[in-house]
Amino acid sequence: METPLVLGFVTTPLFGNSRSYVDPHTYEDPNQAIREFAREIDANYITIEAIIGGGEFGDVCRGRLKIPPNFVQDIDVAIKTLKPGSSEKARCDFLTEASIMGQFDHPNVIYLQGVVTRSNPVMIITEYMENGSLDTFLRVNDGKFQTLQLIAMLRGIASGMSYLSDMNYVHRDLAARNVLVNSQLICKIADFGLSREIENASDAYTTRGGKIPVRWTAPEAIAFRKFTSASDVWSYGVVLWEVMSYGERPYWNWSNQDVIKSIEKGYRLPAPMDCPEALYQLMLDCWQKQRTHRPTFSSIVSTLDNLARQPQALLTTRNSPENDGSHILEGQRGHNIFISTDLWLENIKMSRYSQHFKEANLVTAQQISRLTAQHLSDMGITLVGHQKKILHQARQLDTII
Repeated sequence: METPLVLGFVTTPLFGNSRSYVDPHTYEDPNQAIREFAREIDANYITIEAIIGGGEFGDVCRGRLKIPPNFVQDIDVAIKTLKPGSSEKARCDFLTEASIMGQFDHPNVIYLQGVVTRSNPVMIITEYMENGSLDTFLRVNDGKFQTLQLIAMLRGIASGMSYLSDMNYVHRDLAARNVLVNSQLICKIADFGLSREIENASDAYTTRGGKIPVRWTAPEAIAFRKFTSASDVWSYGVVLWEVMSYGERPYWNWSNQDVIKSIEKGYRLPAPMDCPEALYQLMLDCWQKQRTHRPTFSSIVSTLDNLARQPQALLTTRNSPENDGSHILEGQRGHNIFISTDLWLENIKMSRYSQHFKEANLVTAQQISRLTAQHLSDMGITLVGHQKKILHQARQLDTII
């Protein structure tokens, strides 16, 4: 029998990088895949400190893991636990993620420390990512980063995906919610469970093959379940859009059917506010209808490296707001016509500030068109990204008064 917790388990990969990904579902006995790809850790070396979230199978916790050889030192870890009383199938599904993760060793892919399978609760132990999921992190820090910092995050995601692609692994659910961020702002690909629960049920589109996160999924994957590295590149384009818009929801409150029909007709998401032209062009390249026309992840890494080395290329921005005519469906035209303050704020997805505008007695288009950043700050609207968005749309009002 294999002995738990081998010496040096924290940093030593199980095998070299020349090996291709092996699907754990090809094993007749799923436990064999777990034994082959994940290290068993003695539960006595783990201390759970706090519950930080919930998953499909149980709690997600922060904790400490004692490390060899003397087990005096310990490190922060994230711990996923399996609900007590789960079925054997649930146990295997839960541990499948560890069987997948244990095959990877890359600075931009979440690192598996090991599993606890010989005592209850069953656990998956990974490195701890202090800043949590990328989408939430961006929303909390709206407008706070320089473009080069955002490019560094995007470069990390592309590098991790290039590594996975080289190993012939297709993620199928690349999205900002499935990327984690550590204290150094390094982004790492996470969430490798094939039976993942899609957080927002309205994001799921059910087909005979299962649920698909429509807003992030390539057209050929939705229509024919054709998942490849090229469909992951499409998803990366949406992640790029999420990052540059500081965690805005792709396609806003559109229905899944509207998203599918619009993309089929050639619609693509507009450039986020203040997005450099070169980055928006990269998004459009990722969203080429023909998957063979999309860039590879390795070429995306090169593109981002070149942009980081030539920051002057980032000075040209695509000044197309969300209501730019070239990106708007027929039903959306007239998006910026002013009827009332409440309706205008709703149209620009800023209705959360309706009360702020009421209290400031801003009731006409002319008043709104003269707003400044200082006015917004005085009103209590302090997020830089939201200020920019409101002011940009207010300037558009000025042209139609």
